Amino acid sequence: MARKKTPRWLQAARARGGPVDAGGRADWLARALGRSGILPQQEAEHAIRDGRVRVGDREERNPFAPVRPGTAVFVDGQAHRLEAPLHVLMFHKPEGVIVAGTDPEGQGTVFERLRAVLPPDLRNFEWYAVGRLDRDTTGLLLFTNDERVFQHGTSPAKHLPKRYVAQVAGRPSEEALKRLQEGLVLEDGPTRPAEARLLAPECVELVLTEGRHHQVKRMLAAVGHPVQALHRQAVGSVLLDVPVGNWRPLRPEEISGGLGFQLP
Repeated sequence: MARKKTPRWLQAARARGGPVDAGGRADWLARALGRSGILPQQEAEHAIRDGRVRVGDREERNPFAPVRPGTAVFVDGQAHRLEAPLHVLMFHKPEGVIVAGTDPEGQGTVFERLRAVLPPDLRNFEWYAVGRLDRDTTGLLLFTNDERVFQHGTSPAKHLPKRYVAQVAGRPSEEALKRLQEGLVLEDGPTRPAEARLLAPECVELVLTEGRHHQVKRMLAAVGHPVQALHRQAVGSVLLDVPVGNWRPLRPEEISGGLGFQLP
């Protein structure tokens, strides 16, 4: 079995001979700044290396320096505290943008679109997209500043249901829907059974409890009905209810009940 790689912030802590939190509460400085909404992680790394960040009474130029929650930091002389309130956001992804840090085609990323509509007090958080949607797929995309929510939402073991509505070529028969419901074999192996029903002559609702690459498109193509347009309507029991390009925060009961994530 391959050994798990030691995180760089933990390597830095051990090299310094400083304290390491066995409970996992310690973090590395650049990421802690992003989680706390002080600076996005990449900007934080540049600020640290440029000598613009002090931790307590010392200048810190190592982005991987270990820090603990509640630590006092100064960025450009302004005082902050490393505290990371949990945020989970719903965003209605438009067509044409990708879930990536940069877009080589120049049409923009979901991170750029999200930050453009966020209020100033949320703009500097490091946002993790909980899962992915293709460039041409629209609908519900969740964002969080907490990696635990990200891991929960993307873990294959959780089987968190995701509901899609697909416009397809041709009218799927009852037999085609049954094959989707029972699971079928793709090139990367058998799929889990899915919920599938016809909403209109060429419109299928599909609920999956796994998230393989292009899975909805591949499953529908496998039963003879290629996808023409795809939209994600829900994750867990959290239903998309904001216009295209807009967002809102999830309520605590949506995080715990709708996504099944146990709040601290």
